[in-house]
Amino acid sequence: MPGNIILIGMPASGKSTLGVAAAKYLGLDFVDADILIQRRFETTLARLIERRGVEGFLDAECETLRSISPDHPSVIATGGSAVLREAAMEHLRSLGTVVYLRVSLDGIVKRINEPHSRGVAMKDGETIADVYRERSPLYEKYADFI
Repeated sequence: MPGNIILIGMPASGKSTLGVAAAKYLGLDFVDADILIQRRFETTLARLIERRGVEGFLDAECETLRSISPDHPSVIATGGSAVLREAAMEHLRSLGTVVYLRVSLDGIVKRINEPHSRGVAMKDGETIADVYRERSPLYEKYADFI
């Protein structure tokens, strides 16, 4: 449904918070992809990453994102790692307008205290700065608006 708004961006960029506010203001439904993943796999994001590893988590996230098909125009808040799977992003782009909520690296670092307990998909030894540098070009690639 082309009337959807899809929010992408780093973890802690405000996708869920702004998504709820935007949906309320615009009279749209709200879909939180992280909650859909947790329901589908009956566990938290952090535990899913623990059990499946980062790549397994990304596959589970992609599968969930590709299953989204709102009955009514919606604001869809994706997980921060959605851009790491092209199939997920192509599906989301087919649903509507993709908006990248860009926040500086300093802003993200101030907002995320413990990335692993939050369920941020990070490889061993990676820092939030590494994740930011890897994902920023992908957010820009897929965004209709920044």
